Amino acid sequence: MRDVMVLGMGVHPFGRFDGKSFEDLGQEAVVAALKDAGDMPWTDVQAAFCGTMHGGTGAGHRVLARVGMTGIPIVNLETGCAAGSSAFIMAYRQVAAGICDVTIALGVEKMPRGFMRMTSYPQWQVLSGLALNPLEFSLRASRHMAEYGTTEEQLAKVSVKSHKNGALNPYAMYQKEMSLEQVINSKMVCYPLRVLEFAAPGEGAGAAILCSEEVARKYNRSRAVKVAAACIGVAQYGTSRCGGGIGGMGQSAKIHNEEVATKLSKQAYEISGIGPEDLDLVELQDTDSSSEIILYEQFGLCPIGEGGRLIDEGRTELSGDIPVNPSGGLLSCSEPTGASALRQLAEVTWHLRGEAGKRQIPNAKAGMAQASGAGGNCTVIILKK
Repeated sequence: MRDVMVLGMGVHPFGRFDGKSFEDLGQEAVVAALKDAGDMPWTDVQAAFCGTMHGGTGAGHRVLARVGMTGIPIVNLETGCAAGSSAFIMAYRQVAAGICDVTIALGVEKMPRGFMRMTSYPQWQVLSGLALNPLEFSLRASRHMAEYGTTEEQLAKVSVKSHKNGALNPYAMYQKEMSLEQVINSKMVCYPLRVLEFAAPGEGAGAAILCSEEVARKYNRSRAVKVAAACIGVAQYGTSRCGGGIGGMGQSAKIHNEEVATKLSKQAYEISGIGPEDLDLVELQDTDSSSEIILYEQFGLCPIGEGGRLIDEGRTELSGDIPVNPSGGLLSCSEPTGASALRQLAEVTWHLRGEAGKRQIPNAKAGMAQASGAGGNCTVIILKK
C-alpha cells in the first residue's frame, strides 16, 4: 500500500437552491476540486466514485457528463449519510493499491424537505410508529440520559456550540448563532430532542481529488494532506446501530457495546499511529445533539458516560483542547446525505492547510472525520499534514 494524498477539495455551499439541478451542484464541486488541485486537467483523473442517496440511477454519470466522459470507470454508491465518505474510501483504495494515480470522490444531494421517512424500514418498526429518524434518535438520547445522567441543557449546549461555529462558515446553511434559551425554548419534536437539536435535510455537493505522492509533488505538494487512515464497516448484530433493512433501530438497547464507530475509530488510531489525544479537530455525525455526546465517548475523547461533562467544560469549543465540528456540523450546515461527509473532509483539510478562515484551529496537524449511514454503515477517516 502506498501513501495517498488529498490534493484538491471542492464544496458547493449547503442550503436550498431551487434554481440549480442535482447536476449543477455536482459539477460546481468537481470543477472547484480540480482548480484547488492546482488546475488539474480532468483528463488526469483515472476513476470516479459518487455517493448519493436521492440522486437516482447513474447519478455520478449525469454529473460527470458535464465535465467530460473520458471513458474512466464511474461507480455510484448508496450508503446513506456515509455515501460521500464511502466514495472517498473507494477512491483512496484505488490509489493506495497502485491501480490509479489520480481518482475523484464526489457526493451530491438535493433532498426533499422534512424529516426522512424510509419505505424500507423493517415492518415491525413501521407498525410501531418508528419509521421516522427523530424517533430513533430520541430513544438513544433518553437511554443515555437514564444511564449516565446527561441533561437536556447539555444536549442544548451542543446546538449552541454548533451554531456559533456555523456562523463563521460561509458554506453552512444556517449562519446564525443561537442562545441556550433559544434552543431550549424551540419546539419539542420528540422528547428530549427539540427542533434546533436536529440536522435539517438540505442540498449541496462536495468533491475530493486523491493522488499518489508523486502526482502531488507535480502539482502542489505543500498544500496536499495525507490520508493517515480510512476505515469503513457496518454495525454488527447485537449492537444498537445494527438494524434490518435501512433502519437504524438495533437488536440491543445498550448505548455502548462495541458500536461500529468505536470499533472503526480504534482501527483508525492503530493504523495511523494517531490517538484521540493527538487529534486537533474532529468532524462527526451530529444528526442530532445527543449523537455528538455519544460519539465523544465512542471515540475515546472522554470516558464512557462523561460526554455531557465534556460539553459543559467547553473542551469541544473552537478554543477547547479538542474542537468538535468547527464547521458547525450537520446542525448548522444541514445534511445533504451524499455530500455531507465530503464537506467534513474538506473542513479537516482546510484546517490542516491553515485555510479555515475565522474558524482556523492554530497549528492543526491531524484531524478525523466520521459519518454514519443507513443500515449501520460507518466511516472513520484521519488526515494529517
